[in-house]
Amino acid sequence: MKPKTKAFIYNLLGFVGIFLILRFGLMFLFPSISHLILVLIAAFASSILAPKFAVVEQGGKEQLKMKWIFIKGFKDIN
Repeated sequence: MKPKTKAFIYNLLGFVGIFLILRFGLMFLFPSISHLILVLIAAFASSILAPKFAVVEQGGKEQLKMKWIFIKGFKDIN
């Protein structure tokens, strides 16, 4: 699998995982608020909290890197 495809899949899985946890958690905590507002809050928070994966070319080969707000700097994936 190409590194760009891996980065896309990892980004998608990270976002969706955090989004679902936040969406159902917020719906459990605040049942009286509109579902659309809860989904928008969960989407915004997930886009900030989810790890970001990117492909960087170093030394003639592509490497997969991860950046997350809970980890200082970049982490190599592979």
